[in-house]
Amino acid sequence: MSNQLQEKLVADKKNLEHILDHLQEGIIGHDRERRIIYFNRVAEEITGYAKDEVIGRDCHEAFGGALCGKQCSFFGGVPDSLANQCYPLNIVTKQGEPKQVEISVVGMTDELGRVVGILAIIRDITSMVGFKLWPEEFPQFGGLVGRNPKMIQVFRQIQAAAENHYPVLITGETGTGKELVAAAIHNMSKRSKGPFIAVNCGALPEGVVESELFGHVKGAFSGAIRDKKGRFELAQKGTIFLDEVAEFSKNVQVKLLRVLENGTFERVGSEKTTAVDVRVISATHRNLKREIEKKNFREDLFYRIKVVPIHLPPLRERKDDIPLLLEYFQEQARKQGQKVARFSNAALEVMMRYSWPGNVRELQHAAYHALAKGRGRAAGPEDLPQELRSSTSQRGAPRKLNLEAVQVALKRSGGNKVKAARTLGIARATLYRFLMSHKAKLSQYINETFIIL
Repeated sequence: MSNQLQEKLVADKKNLEHILDHLQEGIIGHDRERRIIYFNRVAEEITGYAKDEVIGRDCHEAFGGALCGKQCSFFGGVPDSLANQCYPLNIVTKQGEPKQVEISVVGMTDELGRVVGILAIIRDITSMVGFKLWPEEFPQFGGLVGRNPKMIQVFRQIQAAAENHYPVLITGETGTGKELVAAAIHNMSKRSKGPFIAVNCGALPEGVVESELFGHVKGAFSGAIRDKKGRFELAQKGTIFLDEVAEFSKNVQVKLLRVLENGTFERVGSEKTTAVDVRVISATHRNLKREIEKKNFREDLFYRIKVVPIHLPPLRERKDDIPLLLEYFQEQARKQGQKVARFSNAALEVMMRYSWPGNVRELQHAAYHALAKGRGRAAGPEDLPQELRSSTSQRGAPRKLNLEAVQVALKRSGGNKVKAARTLGIARATLYRFLMSHKAKLSQYINETFIIL
């Protein structure tokens, strides 16, 4: 190759990169091996990844999984053909920020028409749809709502778990949304076209557990008048969700272990082995290691079901999400034709001080209870369920704030009022009112980014 031709190619490449960097959309291109060859300035801004971090790397490796999720055209290798596609997508940036983007994918072909890579055009439409609509507009997160860092981490784990077929164990207290997480993983995975079968293990009577899970043949027991498929067969090519898996007897645990190890079982009363292709997602509110110590749960089964562990934080550890959750519940009530107003600051303070043993499910019931009693007016503390009012009244009146305590909290939070309110154990509205009354004395501690006009 002549020096003149080499210089021309380098110049053309630089001109192309210059053009791509000045487009308003993010541009990502990769070759047949999924190696990223284009990554412009806007793509850096949208994803949070720097060009130097991703250029030349497999895109799944660079982003910690397929950026396009189940939409990835190169999941099973290089496609024979690739039609232009356009679809909305949830992503979580490198910094942990959830975003809604729109991706247009165009196939790149050689002179013989063979696919040699793709060019993806990405638009950030987060501000257009609004973050609070995330759970409703995008079913892959199945109603999970939150801005708290612990929930953002859960979103990341859902995305990562959806990229493979390994068993998942979801732990967390009752009411934290374990089934929602399981459904979200299924909906984002390549199994999304298959069934999602949820089984409440604790609700199944001991005598029918095996039949419900694995099915039975006619005559297997009194009342078995026909062959019946079990939940595992019904979940073929999809996902089975075993909620409260710790409730299974030792006998059922053995059969479950076999399914996880080789994908086979026998229906009750049958000698014929049945094979299934099913992803198993389990959940429990119990401490399984403690159950193992008590000889209630098999240790080998524990390690088989927790290949991918996901823990859901209790609501009391992410109380800063309560206002967002209330907005979501209000929107759901409006969609059902209810006349909905707002929650008063006093009602919000009561809810922020409550410990929420029933977690998000309890908050949802409390919100609907208050909105129903409020009948369109601002819902106050008197409209909340009795247990909330009783619990918070036993703790006394709302905490009396003083300048010193607020100064310390603001200093520790770097002026972030949300974090300061959490440290003080009060609602943000209470802190805002206090700051407005003592603005001159506290201005030096406040990060202006968080000033509410």
